[in-house]
Amino acid sequence: MKKYSLIAVFMLAVAALCSCDDSKSYAELLNEEDMYVNNYLADQNVIMDIPEDSVFVYGPDAPFYRIDPDGLLYMRVIRPGTEGNMVEDNEQIYFRFTRYALAAYSDGKLPEGQGNNISLSPYWFRYNNYSIQASVTWGVGVQRPLAFLPVDCEVDLVVKSQMGLSDEESYVQPYLFRLTYDRRQ
Repeated sequence: MKKYSLIAVFMLAVAALCSCDDSKSYAELLNEEDMYVNNYLADQNVIMDIPEDSVFVYGPDAPFYRIDPDGLLYMRVIRPGTEGNMVEDNEQIYFRFTRYALAAYSDGKLPEGQGNNISLSPYWFRYNNYSIQASVTWGVGVQRPLAFLPVDCEVDLVVKSQMGLSDEESYVQPYLFRLTYDRRQ
């Protein structure tokens, strides 16, 4: 009888521990991330392909273009930059950004943004060089618009966690970045 009582107590303790665990699986977090992105993009005009002639509609009311076949990045061109001013591999590029947590987007309003605005120093990366920490830290996402646009462009970029900051990838949180790029600090 004592043996069965110990087993029952053990099973109750395991059940209690399991029921207290509020953590979500990675798949659940990815589903939530999709929901946040879809919630934001539902209020936007979205084009699923990049223009064949690489001529983007631009401005604050321009559409978002899906620039990743898996739907991890969506880009709106605010300012297209100077024609011919394209980046080269391993070139050091400075950028400034403001980012908005899409999990907090509601009623058509973005939350307060965070970033390195004009009063702070720009960050930098080496384009397509992921062997150095400065490029790895920011993830692939912030570099992708430069595959399509000149260095002096300005874009809004919806970035899912897999393409975002490397030390935040496990949080599975999408962001909207407002990015400007430059060759100078």
